Amino acid sequence: MFKELYKSRLRCQGVTNGLTAAGQKSASTQKPKTKVEDRFEPRILAFCCNWCSYAGADLAGTSRMQMPPNMRIIRVNCTGRIDPVFVLEALNQGADGVLISGCHPGDCHYTTGNLKMKSRFALLQKMLEEAGIEPERVHLQWASAAEGDVFTQGITSMVERIKALGPNPVKKD
Repeated sequence: MFKELYKSRLRCQGVTNGLTAAGQKSASTQKPKTKVEDRFEPRILAFCCNWCSYAGADLAGTSRMQMPPNMRIIRVNCTGRIDPVFVLEALNQGADGVLISGCHPGDCHYTTGNLKMKSRFALLQKMLEEAGIEPERVHLQWASAAEGDVFTQGITSMVERIKALGPNPVKKD
């Protein structure tokens, strides 16, 4: 499910990366690897609250703040609607890390959504450990609509943490 959503989002953004319909690299786009291409660049999926974090990410973009290019955002109405299974499926389908970003506690547009996410996040961390996945691959942060810099710092530090961990060991190829 997330793989199709991720691919359709890339197509909408004009990025196809030379993938065929079967999801494999086409022969015309394959190049010999150079030392620069051998470096690991993690794929990060960010679930962002529509009311705060997504607006903060938008502010960061319009303010031309430097953000890693290897991040894709999925806008959700509220972080309280994110099921831990979504995060596990994202990791299973190829994401090296997942960022969940929402309103500050007490500032939720839906009153208690971010508090629900906070309790689900504790459960998610336990699920990751049981599945043999490093819990550091998933991060929860709070960022308001006016905190584009907080969002940028959060995603940048997450990319560095994931680079240190290396590629996701459970993703399907």
